[in-house]
Amino acid sequence: MAADTNALSDRALSIFAFAAYHHLISGQPISSVVRRDGSGHQADPEGAAEVEQRGLATLSDDEITFTEPGVAFVERTVAAIRQASGR
Repeated sequence: MAADTNALSDRALSIFAFAAYHHLISGQPISSVVRRDGSGHQADPEGAAEVEQRGLATLSDDEITFTEPGVAFVERTVAAIRQASGR
């Protein structure tokens, strides 16, 4: 199945917003994010399932690992945030 970013739900977009945050803070490309941190924080379950179903990531119990199209979408998300600020 080809990856699909068309009309992602806000829950799915929250996964990419979290990855974009880490990219902006670290200055490094992000290929995965924590799904459950063991302290009660977790990615939205519906959003995580959607990004997996759309071929944008694979899921383990504790991690969301982006596929190549998922990593590219994180990069586009970061670019859109920068563009929104006039950069």
